[in-house]
Amino acid sequence: MKVINVRTDKRNQMLDITSQIKEVLIQSGVKNGICTLYVPHTTAAVTINEGADPDVKLDITTFMAELIPNRQSFKHAEGNSDSHIKTSLFGPSETIIIQDSKLVLGTWQVIYFCEFDGPRSRKLYIKIMGD
Repeated sequence: MKVINVRTDKRNQMLDITSQIKEVLIQSGVKNGICTLYVPHTTAAVTINEGADPDVKLDITTFMAELIPNRQSFKHAEGNSDSHIKTSLFGPSETIIIQDSKLVLGTWQVIYFCEFDGPRSRKLYIKIMGD
């Protein structure tokens, strides 16, 4: 298992981490198998979506802020219930097929680390398993 550190600089942010995952895959030497990504935080997530147009991640973060605003009426004492809700909708993990030493992603797909309570220093666990 490999752990990478992710530094975010905004409260809500989507960082393209695809190249970092590809580097870990190269180092592993695995040709075919599975790559599992896991975020061990309750206010951050991981997702796969379009990476060609930067407006996609802007639209996602803007819509999520509108859909789930940080409300004073939330009971959670830390004041970040909106972050917990967004993380639950996105989820803490992704599984990606590895074929011929490459991540099986669609033409426009990239892997995003999703921050909903930043800025923070975060961790992402990567487990690569060969066939």
